[in-house]
Amino acid sequence: MTATTSVIADLCIYLLTWNVGTHTPKGVSLTSLLALNGTTNCPGNGLPDIYVIGMQEVNTKQVFNIFQEDPWVLKFASELSDHEYVKVQSKQLQGILITMFTKPKHIPHMKDIEAEETRTGLGGLWGNKGAVSIRLSLYGTGAVFVCAHLAAHDDKLKERIEDYHQIVDNHKYHVDGYRRIFDHDFVFWFGDLNFRLSGDMSAWDVRGAVDHARYEELLKLDQLILLRETGNAFSLLDEQRPNFAPTFKFIEGTNEYDLKRRPAWCDRILHRVQINSYPSITLSAQQLSYQSNMDYTLSDHKPVSATFNYKIEAHNLTYTDEELHEMTHGSASTVSSNLFNAQLERFQW
Repeated sequence: MTATTSVIADLCIYLLTWNVGTHTPKGVSLTSLLALNGTTNCPGNGLPDIYVIGMQEVNTKQVFNIFQEDPWVLKFASELSDHEYVKVQSKQLQGILITMFTKPKHIPHMKDIEAEETRTGLGGLWGNKGAVSIRLSLYGTGAVFVCAHLAAHDDKLKERIEDYHQIVDNHKYHVDGYRRIFDHDFVFWFGDLNFRLSGDMSAWDVRGAVDHARYEELLKLDQLILLRETGNAFSLLDEQRPNFAPTFKFIEGTNEYDLKRRPAWCDRILHRVQINSYPSITLSAQQLSYQSNMDYTLSDHKPVSATFNYKIEAHNLTYTDEELHEMTHGSASTVSSNLFNAQLERFQW
């Protein structure tokens, strides 16, 4: 008997993280940043199925106006609506922001959408640091996207580890089987994680290594890589090795490092897939790209993006994603799919 494989979902997901240093999007073109110019790295160079955008240090003047979206969300929506994308959900915690856009054809396959936040600033009282997230049933599987901004400065490694564990412990959802971040089949965690280089290399020495593209030498000192190896934090997640220059700290408006700080890979994208969670079902998220965008000089950080091929395959069985949702989430959805229509926004300009 010949083994057969049926594909339940085959999506290209584009993730973006950017610390914008309280700047507004006025006068900023996002075409290159969103890879709308034919450079997506998706199969066949097509446009992504889903965008998930995480931002840090968004100007908080708009936060307290509950009737108005953040200008960055409006800007992304404006550019993406030209390509028929619609907004699924967004969540903001002071300067930390996450927003998701999708091609309309995927809307019937999205359920149980929830947004959550965790404050870690001032011992959990203040939201200048922490995380926001969006979780959902995506073609029957549990997916969560976490955008975090962790404690800053070279000497605050212990605080960054504490921030991570606070987010993992305090982030809780209302969907059976997917109460916590790492209950999910697919986890994507990104943001200004603020990890620096260990050791005592000077800022000038680090820049010299960067100038000669000696990234591997520097990555041996990278706190996040070292943490994942020791199991102290982020060890459940995988990261493709960065093959781009450190994304912090630049003199605003330039591509020159501000040597008041040692250059570091603060802006990161990690992921985790529980590959064989279900009988005869294989889950995968092949990473297709991981890069920074040096064209953007708005803030002292460079934006970082990654694309993933999000795939769900059934072996010797033919599942619909509805049947897979029944198997993974149970028959009772705590957030009905009808509610999604109220959350859905199509922007027209």
